[in-house]
Amino acid sequence: MMINVTPQIQLKEDELHFQFILASGPGGQNVNKVATAVQLRFDAVHSRSLPEDVRSRLLKLAGNRLTKEGELLITAKRFRTQERNRQDAIERLVALLQKAAEKPKPRRITKPSRAAKQRRLDEKRRRGEQKRARRPVTPLSD
Repeated sequence: MMINVTPQIQLKEDELHFQFILASGPGGQNVNKVATAVQLRFDAVHSRSLPEDVRSRLLKLAGNRLTKEGELLITAKRFRTQERNRQDAIERLVALLQKAAEKPKPRRITKPSRAAKQRRLDEKRRRGEQKRARRPVTPLSD
């Protein structure tokens, strides 16, 4: 089965590895017996589904969710059932991949306008005068 991330990017479900673990939180008596939390592992470094530019942005976005081996690790334990947590983990992975797929807007180099420079200098002058007015007055000596 394929998971659609963007019109250009689809993930094969066999690229995702799920592990079910015990979860803290809601679940009543089941919380100590049933492994409902999900750890999703996605090998971001070696995935053939990702274009190189998206991969590099994903590795930056992943932060501490990335293992030393280059696997993206997402833990989902919000819900009480394995299936809902599994779906939640997939949705979070897709959201992260969609964010990585957005091309950053190029920075256009600009200069401050002459009016902006003048406002800055006027404000600096006003601040200096304000501070000078706070100084104690020294008496004139004969």
